[in-house]
Amino acid sequence: MVALESTILAHGLPPGRNREVAGRLEAVVRAAGAVPATIAVLGGVPVVGLTSHELDRVCDPANNLVKLSRRDLGPAYALGRDGATTVAGTAALADAAGVHVFATGGLGGVHRRVPSAGAGIHQSAHDSWDVSADLDVLATTPVLVVCSGVKSVLDIGATLELLETRSVPVLGYRVDRFPAFYLRESEFDVPWRVDDPKHVAAVVAAHRDRVPGRSGVLLANPVPFEFEMDRDLHDRLLADGLELLRTRGVHGKDVTPVLLEHFHSASGGVSLDTNEALVMSNARLAAEVAVELAP
Repeated sequence: MVALESTILAHGLPPGRNREVAGRLEAVVRAAGAVPATIAVLGGVPVVGLTSHELDRVCDPANNLVKLSRRDLGPAYALGRDGATTVAGTAALADAAGVHVFATGGLGGVHRRVPSAGAGIHQSAHDSWDVSADLDVLATTPVLVVCSGVKSVLDIGATLELLETRSVPVLGYRVDRFPAFYLRESEFDVPWRVDDPKHVAAVVAAHRDRVPGRSGVLLANPVPFEFEMDRDLHDRLLADGLELLRTRGVHGKDVTPVLLEHFHSASGGVSLDTNEALVMSNARLAAEVAVELAP
């Protein structure tokens, strides 16, 4: 079984396209021999494995689903809310349901500090504690997260340092450099390279069964070659997006959605094509690993 998040459907893709992608993701997982389980909270109840009708509900913007990290699950349950689960929320619910392979687009991480006037764009959030809960959940929840690295709008180096500190194994799938979401590689090396689903499954099994603790494993699968964003375009969009954050005074959990929306609008939809392609690729790979892990 492969867990799939719902935040990309409710908040990451435009109406219509999100429902199409939801169906295609589940079809990709099934075609690889696994069972898809898209996760959300509906009416205050966690649902692991949405029905077609429930997927319609999640993808309808009129329902205004809130974004749920792990910390938000209790309030959502108590208040009877509908919510789309982030990587952290999805991983927590998947683990509780006995699902230990999870495909997503990009992992959250250490945020860049939004620069003040006159500051450079490469400052980080080390002194602001603006760090995604995805990292803490991955360090404490025994799931394999298959993604295309961390979003390139984040501080990739600091994120990898934190994963090392929290003893999370990081694997690169057929790559030696850590992917940067829209880009196939960043400037940072991966600690371990694996080249087929059997080797991934072997690492996951060894980590789960023979290493003390409950941390998960991160499998970084780069976006397919043909859908990689042009690097010059990416760098220009990032610089402009960070300036946009500064002028609007955007901080905290609003940073990533604002930046991603800027990428979408300013790239003429190129970023959405890249996002869709990489999440499909990750779902396929996750399913292949899940099949190898099955008893």
